Amino acid sequence: MPNYDYNCPNCGGFTENRPMSVSAEPCACPSCGTMAPRAFFSTPFFALMDGATRTAISTNERASHAPKTSKSLGHGPGCACCGTKPSKAVYRADGAKTFPSSRPWMISH
Repeated sequence: MPNYDYNCPNCGGFTENRPMSVSAEPCACPSCGTMAPRAFFSTPFFALMDGATRTAISTNERASHAPKTSKSLGHGPGCACCGTKPSKAVYRADGAKTFPSSRPWMISH
């Protein structure tokens, strides 16, 4: 369960460990028992984190259904740097195609 900050009008601020479903509801002050509304005293943890750590956490938390793809890296179809491999096919004068260095015992179709 996460910690939430509350502000008692009599005693001041306090932190309470509560379920998320009741986080917006007022909480009883541990000192005097007065119902205190929720307050925000501390900044979120991610706001103070350096950029490299924040990037590493977001990379680790990336969903498995949204993997990194060449499109997300900025490469489109037919990209010269990582697109298609050069063909090893050699075309003869009669139009037949062969692969001389691959498997010379195989007949091309």
